[in-house]
Amino acid sequence: MLSKSDIDIVKSTIPLLEEGGSSITDHFYKRMFKHHPEVKHIFNISNQHNGRQKVALIEAIIGYAKNIEDLSTIKTVVEKIAHKHTSFNIQPEHYKIVGLHFIETLRELLGKLFTQEVEQAWLHAYQVLASIFINREHELYQNNLASNGGWTGKRAFKIVEKNVESDLVTSFVFSPVDMQPVIDYKPGQYVGVEVADKNFPYTEIRQYSLSNTPNGKDYRISVKKELLPQPGLVSNYLHDQLAIGDIIDLYAPAGDFFFANKNKPVVLVSAGVGVTPMQAMLEYKASIAYQQPVYYLHACENEQQHSFKVRTNDICQSLNWHAHTWYNEGLDSSTNNTHKGLMDFSAVDLPLEDADFYLCGPVGFMKYAKQSLVDLGVEPNRVHYEVFGPHDNF
Repeated sequence: MLSKSDIDIVKSTIPLLEEGGSSITDHFYKRMFKHHPEVKHIFNISNQHNGRQKVALIEAIIGYAKNIEDLSTIKTVVEKIAHKHTSFNIQPEHYKIVGLHFIETLRELLGKLFTQEVEQAWLHAYQVLASIFINREHELYQNNLASNGGWTGKRAFKIVEKNVESDLVTSFVFSPVDMQPVIDYKPGQYVGVEVADKNFPYTEIRQYSLSNTPNGKDYRISVKKELLPQPGLVSNYLHDQLAIGDIIDLYAPAGDFFFANKNKPVVLVSAGVGVTPMQAMLEYKASIAYQQPVYYLHACENEQQHSFKVRTNDICQSLNWHAHTWYNEGLDSSTNNTHKGLMDFSAVDLPLEDADFYLCGPVGFMKYAKQSLVDLGVEPNRVHYEVFGPHDNF
């Protein structure tokens, strides 16, 4: 427990943290990577270069400081980050490294303002936060181990299928080398994929949404080949270098974004490769013959980039569900279920009063979609979303 003195001192440093902004986390990462280069095998270096990780970290630190009197308010963020950490196999010793360099960063940047009292308060505050994460992640690891087909750490899988879904998206089906069962997942969750290659300076770990219904024997991910603004290191490697029969390491499924069966209408909303967790949810609902109305709304650049088009239409037609697509280009006019331009919720007669809405896609798209739904009267707590990369609240 933190003392009132610790709480007051930590809160008093908020203006300093806000003023320092990402320069604090920039200094932190440079310091940590210099003294502990081995952690570069865990962190997504691409997110270091584009600044997303640095911004996300300072926002998380400031958010923690502002809510330090009532940590229940950050429970949702803790859950999301804890799941992500398990897909990197984060362990308690990693928190010691991060804590050391965070405190030393404050010492070096704040100078005389970093008094002994401030140091002790932040040491206590960091220890409390680290304990929250360590304990929750331990629970997740133990739950995996206790489940049929579960494991912790990396596990070798063989690529048994590689299927092109659209111009930019290819699906990979992984079967465990040990030929034992694999743990079921909740539709919407992801797996951690570890790639090590002689041409990579570091091991790379990425999270990819599972795109099929759980079957206890294999996993399918569907990966977009990232070309702009710069080629995606891992996505291009998967597309261009890996073939059927190749071996790759996976971490157990994780993620706090998943379909929760409330026996209510469901609206699945996606853009681009955000379609992947929605496809898993759709496949799952089809497998249990879900009895409530289902709406599948998807936006992409054009028909050539429309992944799972045939499969989606087959499912929706067979179960009398509703599929609507918006193409940004290549369509002269709209039809009953194919539309031109940006996604427009008013074009579909949606069950706004009681449905649950699941969103996935670029952050800008999801912000637009959520605000549009709220403007139409949908309560925010019925809008659920998944963010790729460092967490972003909206």
